[in-house]
Amino acid sequence: MSSTRRTGPSPGSLRTHNTLATVGDVLLTAAVTNGVAEGSVDLAFRRWAHPRIRPGSSFIALTHVIEVTSLERVDPEQISSDDARRAGYENVDELRATLCVNTHNPTYRIGLRCIGEDPRIALRADDDLSDDDVADLGSRLDRMDSRSNKGPWTRAVLEIIGRRPGVVSTELAAELGRERTAFKNDVTKLKKLGLTESLEVGYELSPRGVEFLRRDAT
Repeated sequence: MSSTRRTGPSPGSLRTHNTLATVGDVLLTAAVTNGVAEGSVDLAFRRWAHPRIRPGSSFIALTHVIEVTSLERVDPEQISSDDARRAGYENVDELRATLCVNTHNPTYRIGLRCIGEDPRIALRADDDLSDDDVADLGSRLDRMDSRSNKGPWTRAVLEIIGRRPGVVSTELAAELGRERTAFKNDVTKLKKLGLTESLEVGYELSPRGVEFLRRDAT
């Protein structure tokens, strides 16, 4: 098999989206996310002590990449019926009711638009790995292992997910002698590389993860 790297979704571009998602901390319901994807919703309102996002940043919601197009501080009493509709609410009173917590914090009006699908979807399905792809993924996992204060963990987590797909994370963590939250955080790191997928219960290796683990073991 050729060792020439192919073009397509990359872990590098994926990390950019996920970093922005963490910084943004804009939690959208499924209905609102789908509205943004369809174009019927293009606003959100949040109370924050300080802005947690910036225009031009992006984050992943469901299977979509959402871009922040604008950010401005507003008076909740000046929010219009049109604003409420554009944020996915039936009326302005319904929207204002969601802003009745943390009332000491200012309110921000956030412009949103969908700019594409979550690149992890295509990445997970891509199991046509070149030798360079396998080496690059292996190096990334090695760096994760070297930075860990608990010792190497990446291959062990991939192996147990491959061996026990669809098993609740509590059981997987216990088998590895791990705390559940820390284990789930580690699985998320592997998911960002396109190696795992979340199921309704537990996880499974993606096609990319299956192929990497097979090649990495040889």
